[in-house]
Amino acid sequence: MEMITGRRALDNTQPEENLHLVTWFRRMLINKDTFQKAIDPTIDVNEETLPSISTVAELAGHCCAREPYQRPDMGHAVNVLAPLVEVWKPTESNPDDVGGIDLEMSLPQALKKWQAFEGMSTTMDHESSSFLTNGDSTQSSIPTRPPGFGASFTSSDGR
Repeated sequence: MEMITGRRALDNTQPEENLHLVTWFRRMLINKDTFQKAIDPTIDVNEETLPSISTVAELAGHCCAREPYQRPDMGHAVNVLAPLVEVWKPTESNPDDVGGIDLEMSLPQALKKWQAFEGMSTTMDHESSSFLTNGDSTQSSIPTRPPGFGASFTSSDGR
């Protein structure tokens, strides 16, 4: 919802009825006219992109269902989004905007490159973690990996 609208999940600058993105977005999804007005103006909406945007919006709506049992599992979300990976590519290639990711690389290739990079570093220092926030004050909900964590924990330990 944040990517489609360009709005924050909780925006105190909005009137009270529009404060919560989920509530506002669901109201906007009700009809085609209001939905198109909710889309971030920086997104080029046309006959080719609107079906993809609508698919992502519908999935986002299901992912925010009140009851957890009504929300789709991650496998379903991946199956819905995977076909859109090839459709949604930036129109202009600007290496500064993509954090050094080669957009011409396939997703499996990018994953391997990322895994190789992660294997080179078992701890994150302040300098290497700064790229995660791109210089803003955003904080991740995922804690940094403690020293030695990578060597002591395997996926079989989590089962």
